[in-house]
Amino acid sequence: MSKYVIATWEPELPAFWQSSGKSTANRNLWISIPALLFAFAVWMVWSVVVVNLPNIGFKYSTNQLFWLTALPGLSGATLRIFYSFMVPIFGGRKWTTISTASLLIPAIGIGFAVQDVNTSYPVMLILALLCGFGGGNFASSMANISFFYPKAQKGYALGMNAGLGNLGVSAVQFVVPLVITAGVFGAFGGEAQQWVKGGESKAMWLQNAGFIWVPFIALTALASWFGMNDLASAKASFSEQAVIFKRKHNWLMCWLYTGTFGSFIGYSAGFPLLIKTQFPDVNPLDYAFLGPLVGALARVVGGIVADKLGGARVTLWTFVLMIAAVYGVIHFLPHGGVAGNFTGFFWMFMLLFAGTGVGNASTFRMIPVIFLTERQRAAEGKGHAAKEQAIVDANKEGAAVLGFTSAVAAYGAFFIPKCYGTSIAMTGGPDAALWSFIGFYVSCILVTWWYYARRNADMPC
Repeated sequence: MSKYVIATWEPELPAFWQSSGKSTANRNLWISIPALLFAFAVWMVWSVVVVNLPNIGFKYSTNQLFWLTALPGLSGATLRIFYSFMVPIFGGRKWTTISTASLLIPAIGIGFAVQDVNTSYPVMLILALLCGFGGGNFASSMANISFFYPKAQKGYALGMNAGLGNLGVSAVQFVVPLVITAGVFGAFGGEAQQWVKGGESKAMWLQNAGFIWVPFIALTALASWFGMNDLASAKASFSEQAVIFKRKHNWLMCWLYTGTFGSFIGYSAGFPLLIKTQFPDVNPLDYAFLGPLVGALARVVGGIVADKLGGARVTLWTFVLMIAAVYGVIHFLPHGGVAGNFTGFFWMFMLLFAGTGVGNASTFRMIPVIFLTERQRAAEGKGHAAKEQAIVDANKEGAAVLGFTSAVAAYGAFFIPKCYGTSIAMTGGPDAALWSFIGFYVSCILVTWWYYARRNADMPC
C-alpha cells in the first residue's frame, strides 16, 4: 500500500483524533483550501473578462456577454455530478491533484484567446465551458474533507474549506482588474491591447486574467500530490454511492442548497454585469469583488454558528434575511426612467451575500447530521458491529450527498445570470428575475420548517 494511503481512520475516537487524526486532517484541509480557491477563481474569471471585452474591440451583444458569464456555471454544475463520486473511487489525494491540474487548460486558453479580437465567439464559448473544471472541483473537495473530521467538527471543517475556497470568487474579481493593467509577464505574456471607452484610451493586458493563475495552480497541484492522503475507509464504488438517489433527504437538501449556494455563485457571476447594465456610470470592478468576499467570510462564521445552534434553525432564518435583502435590491433599482440608488442597491446586495454565506454553511452542516442520524436509527438494536458500520455508511452517503447537492446547486451560476439577461431583454429590467428568486426562497423556508426545524420534525438537525 502507498505511503499516502491511510488504512485505519477513526476520527470519532478521541484518543485517535488527538494522537494523529487531528494533525493529518488539518494538513489535508490546508492543502485543499488553496486548491479550491484557485478552482473558484478559474470558474468565475469570465465574470470579470466579459466586462472588458467590448472595450478592447470584441463586438458582442449584452445577451452574448451574459451567455459567456453563465456557461461556466452550466458546465461546472454538470461536472459536479460526476465529481461528486470521484473521491471514493480514485482517492482524495489523486483526484485533488488531477482536478487542480486540469485548471491549467482554460487558464492558458483564455490568456491566448483574448489577445486576438478575431477569436471567434464559438471559441470563447468553449473556453467558458472549460472553466467549468473549476466549478466541478467543489463537489469532490467537500466530499473529501468530510471524511477526515468527526461529526462534532464537520461544520467547522466544511465551513473553512468552502468559505476560504469561496474566496477565489472575490480574489478573481479583485486581482484581475489589477494585473490586467500591467505587463506582469513581460515579453512572455504577450503585447498589450488598447482599452477604449468614451474617448479614454489605455493599455490593457487582458490575457493576464488567465495567465496569472497558472503558476499558483501548478504549485498547488504539486502540493496536493506530495502532501495529501487517501483514506482506505473512504473507498466505494459508484453503485455503493448511488444509494443516495433513493434517499428523500438527498433531494430535499438539493433544493435547500440551491437556495443558498446556488444564490451565492449565481449572484457572484452576475453581479458585475448587473451593475454595468443598471448603473452605467459606476465601474463594476470597483465593487464586484466585495459581494463574494462577504459571502465567503460569512460561510466560515456560519459553520461555527451552525455547530452551536443547529443547521436547520440557522438555515430557516437565513432565507428570511435573503428575502428581505432581495426586496431591498428591487426597491433601489432604476424604475420607469427614474435613476436608482446605487448605495442602497450595493448594501442590500452585501446583506444578500452575507445571507447566502451563512446559509451555505448551515445547510452543509445539516447533511452529515441527517445521514448519520438516519443510519444510526436503522442500526438500533442490532449490536455494536451494526452501529460501527452505520457510521461508515453514513460518512460515505453524507460525502456523496455533499457533492451531489453542490452539483445541483451550482446550476445557480447559470440560471441567475441568464434570468437577469432574459428579464432585461423581455421587460427592460431585472425585477422579474428577482421576484422569482423571492418566490423560491419562500419554498425553501417551508421545506426547512416542515422537515427539519419544527417541533416533531422528521429529521431535526
